[in-house]
Amino acid sequence: MRHGTRNTQRRPSGLAGRLGGWSTRHRKTAIFGWLLFVVVASVLGGMAGLNTPEAHEQGTGNSGKAQKILDDAGIENHPSESVMVTADAKGGWQSAAREVTAAVKGTGEVRHVRAALPSDDGKSALIGFEMKKDDEALKDDGKPTDEVIGAVDKVRDAHRDDGVEIYQTGAASGQKWLDKILGEDFAKAEWTAVPLALGILLVAFGALVAALLPVALAVTAFVAANGLVALASTQMHIDEQTTSVMLLMGLAVGVDYCLFYLRRERDERARGRDSETALRVAAETSGRAVLVSGLTVMVAMAGMFLSGLLLFKGFALATITVVLIAMLGSVTILPALLSWLGDRVEKGKIHFFKKHSLGGRKKDIAAGHRKPKGRFAGALLRPVLAAPGVFVALGALAMLALAAPALGMKTEQLPLEKQMASDAPLRVASEKINETFPGGPAPATVVVKADQGELHGAVADFTRAVRADQEHFGKGVETTFDDAKGVAVVDVPLRGSGTDDTSKAALDELRDKLVPEKLRPAAENGDAYVMGELASSTDFNDQLTADIAPILAFITVVTFLLMLVCFRSVPIALVTILLNLLSVGAAYGVMTAVFQHGVGTELLGTEKTGAIEAWMPLFILVVLFGLSMDYHVFVVSRIREARERGMSTREAIRDGIRATAGAVTSAAVIMVAVFSVFATLSMTDMKQMGVGLAVAVLLDATLVRMVLLPAAMMVLGERCWSMPKWLGWLPEIKHGSDEPEPGPAPAAGYGPGYGHVAPVPEYGQEPPVPMR
Repeated sequence: MRHGTRNTQRRPSGLAGRLGGWSTRHRKTAIFGWLLFVVVASVLGGMAGLNTPEAHEQGTGNSGKAQKILDDAGIENHPSESVMVTADAKGGWQSAAREVTAAVKGTGEVRHVRAALPSDDGKSALIGFEMKKDDEALKDDGKPTDEVIGAVDKVRDAHRDDGVEIYQTGAASGQKWLDKILGEDFAKAEWTAVPLALGILLVAFGALVAALLPVALAVTAFVAANGLVALASTQMHIDEQTTSVMLLMGLAVGVDYCLFYLRRERDERARGRDSETALRVAAETSGRAVLVSGLTVMVAMAGMFLSGLLLFKGFALATITVVLIAMLGSVTILPALLSWLGDRVEKGKIHFFKKHSLGGRKKDIAAGHRKPKGRFAGALLRPVLAAPGVFVALGALAMLALAAPALGMKTEQLPLEKQMASDAPLRVASEKINETFPGGPAPATVVVKADQGELHGAVADFTRAVRADQEHFGKGVETTFDDAKGVAVVDVPLRGSGTDDTSKAALDELRDKLVPEKLRPAAENGDAYVMGELASSTDFNDQLTADIAPILAFITVVTFLLMLVCFRSVPIALVTILLNLLSVGAAYGVMTAVFQHGVGTELLGTEKTGAIEAWMPLFILVVLFGLSMDYHVFVVSRIREARERGMSTREAIRDGIRATAGAVTSAAVIMVAVFSVFATLSMTDMKQMGVGLAVAVLLDATLVRMVLLPAAMMVLGERCWSMPKWLGWLPEIKHGSDEPEPGPAPAAGYGPGYGHVAPVPEYGQEPPVPMR
């Protein structure tokens, strides 16, 4: 017969707590279900392959319309190549030029080989031709490009001692370089960032198994997301760069979420709770913060769907997918693994790291220190809390000073040669050719659709006007007709470097005067447009300028509302927006100073490019608004939790900052390390992204979260928690746990197994009824 009262140990509360409870009650289902999901998603994605956008899908504005005419007419894009032969004396290039022409023709892979065009000084000549296969076919099979490059290389080697120099560049050779670099860069990022994250976590936790958990979650989340995005690309084409972005985001949020969860579980063990209760409290507190943070990140990323550019829609889909998977894994598979591992999570201890790890030192716990000390954070907080107004002013001024260079930010779609190092052979060749034959490597392309009877006359009139205008246009105007389709394509060399003010003036002359006057009256429905590298970059910038305001408004409003609901505080929601904007501004300023003005390029191992990649400002804005929520929600949740336990605002700030300092610091070090890996890659846009995000995260985790946030909350005082009565209907989210405070810390020390005298029931299960 049973006597006494039933143990009233409660079931976990809240969505995160219930998810964690289910996972620990069904550990095998959770763990093997996760692995099966990752494998299936990866296999299906591999079978589908990544479907990349067609040329016209990535275009916009005037240049996008031009590409659409070509695609609708079924006119294939055959990549063009340019070879320049240079000699010391006039005419000294002729023999080598004949050999180059014969060599490329001999490959059988080229067409429309044009006669050598002499330069103004007679010491150089430019040979142009097209590849027989179109660009899509060459992406699948790069052998024809290799044969053409090899043929030119043989002629170059034969004349190496003759004072003759040969330079080759073009769309086909550039694509060959790009494919090779993208593969190498992704492998470098993958094999460098993951070990880096693991090493930092090993220092943070002092145990190999504990360090492996966050990395394993992040990597499996990326693998699964990569497969799902490949499947989705059958319906919405995804750019190749999305894979690198997804790896970066997957590592960042996956490791962060796991780290915060594990840190809370360790904190609760250090305070004297048994392993089951500690895991339940972690689920109800850090698990809840992970859900709020993940939702905020995904909503911020969704802002990119408002863009008119397919590139950003792909970024949005990929980042939302990987964040969603990492978030769900953190609140399901992680508690299941922790429950299954039990004491084994401490396997692989490295005693030097263990002594300084996030778990705290055993002698401190045994001495009765129930909470992590956070000595450094405490020392930093003392002056901040003593003079908060001063630190708000100084911190804001420092961030604004870093942001100041962004006022002169210049953006452009960086041409392929600017994506390379300054000593890359293709870049050297492109610059040499462009200097001698302005517009030769990448001329503007005019596309016109008209009735056959009017097409030739209008194009002839237009060509004469272009050749007569030597102020804006260079030599070598080329015209191609497709009479059956009623389409003409005219390549027009632009004066200048291709990106400078001279080239832009030439493009304006084409678009604003010559095309409207000479071609559009004869064109069908006015279909006469200008495309090309400079034209595409200009249209891309114009589209982004139109996009950024509504996207910023969307992200700002939604973030404000989410923070308002989460913390039931208008001041906290406003402070969140202001701090995020400061972080974004500082990232913009540093990127502009480094890449546009060349400040610190040698120190950072990069080069001045004179401009920021056009898609970078919008991408950085969205990503930072999302990622900063990781720290912000985690820190403010701990402050709010302390406040709900009855502490004053000052005490709650001190308690929350000190309790989260170690985890935030470790998470920031990992994110900065991962982003810094991207700053070492070959592509300039990846370098810019790596530098911008690394600097922003470093500032966000130190100056913003450790100084500006507590100082601003101190200035607000009890007003931090003010909420208008008319908003009282909003749901209330509890930030703490209903578990009673633990008794004295176990004298045996901290760690799984310390102080346990009897087995405890599974987390999420009712304990057995005691028998008398």
